[in-house]
Amino acid sequence: MPKKIKHRLQFNPKIKKFTTRGTKLEFGKYGIKSLDSTYMTARQIEAGRRAITRYIKRGGQLWIRVFPDRPKTKHAAEAPMGSGKGSLDHFVVNLEAGRIIYELDGVPFDIAKEALRLASQKMPVKTRFIYKK
Repeated sequence: MPKKIKHRLQFNPKIKKFTTRGTKLEFGKYGIKSLDSTYMTARQIEAGRRAITRYIKRGGQLWIRVFPDRPKTKHAAEAPMGSGKGSLDHFVVNLEAGRIIYELDGVPFDIAKEALRLASQKMPVKTRFIYKK
């Protein structure tokens, strides 16, 4: 989550279908790419990171290419209509199709593929394993 934000409550924009930014491997040799568009929470990002680091036994290097900077709000369970916007609940990232979520380097191909497969099971979207030749 961000250390400080300018506006605590934001509008909920429509998520673009495809992205042109962050679609190529920049840091590592292996990565997973999103195939759908959705919101992804900070908890889901952290769950994937834990799955990867546990499988590679803290070897290699991992880059997280998305950051949850959008605040999402939530009302109380039985709040009446007209009581304003709810309080801050969690942070999300607008994840567009084609965006790289994680990059990995410094481990063999088969270990990287299995580690990123475990992380992709934690994701709210379909993903694809990609690598540099």
